[in-house]
Amino acid sequence: MKNTALITGASSGIGMELARIHAEQGGDLIIVARRKDKLEALKAELENKHSIKVITIAKDLSKAEAAKELYSEVQQLNIKVDYLINNAGFGLRGKFYELSWERQQQMINLNMVALTELMYQFLPEMVKRNSGKILNTSSTASFMPGPLQAIYFATKAYVTFLSNAIAEELHDTNITVTNLMPGATETEFAQTSGMDKTGLFEKTVTARSVAEDGYNAMLKGKIDVVSGLTFSQNLMMKAIPFTPKKTILKQIRQMQEVN
Repeated sequence: MKNTALITGASSGIGMELARIHAEQGGDLIIVARRKDKLEALKAELENKHSIKVITIAKDLSKAEAAKELYSEVQQLNIKVDYLINNAGFGLRGKFYELSWERQQQMINLNMVALTELMYQFLPEMVKRNSGKILNTSSTASFMPGPLQAIYFATKAYVTFLSNAIAEELHDTNITVTNLMPGATETEFAQTSGMDKTGLFEKTVTARSVAEDGYNAMLKGKIDVVSGLTFSQNLMMKAIPFTPKKTILKQIRQMQEVN
């Protein structure tokens, strides 16, 4: 395989569009998600349209040891991963103490632990050959605390800070780490998290546009890229450092309440 990208969460949304974009560039793929049928359908589409090679791996990365298993499977296939794209993740809306702990723990495992372990596993190989790119899908949620999505916002803050720190650790190599921070996007995330009936998702951008922003930023080796914000949301982001925290917390809570 050549110019190979491993993409998690590739069965829908931003991950699927990232796979399509990479295929359009003539790159091969390892696509990972829970739903084997969705992966196989995407494999058929991309191989037929772009004459590339696609390997599918059905894996629930919210489970303990899943990231290690994924790395081992890729090793057994003897494939060099040029681009590691950690896109898998999900959110939940509701009060922290009322939501299922099992689901919140799965979110922590997927959004943080699996992403971290996959970077830890693949980075030594990239460092050894002094080449490779990593793209981590975070969120504009990483800029602030998120009442009614407390753990989700916290996991994305973790992803942003971890990505930025490792990017600097690699400053003397040819390896880059890019942190993609989408706003409200047309994906399954809104329905899965319960955000589809809130003010925050009244205006959304396409998964394709976000994926293009992230992919292009990764190729350029940018540290951060924000994508999909409306004009008013951009203003709000810029005002955060100058706004009292209680005011920000109230605004975020109200935006996430069901209309």
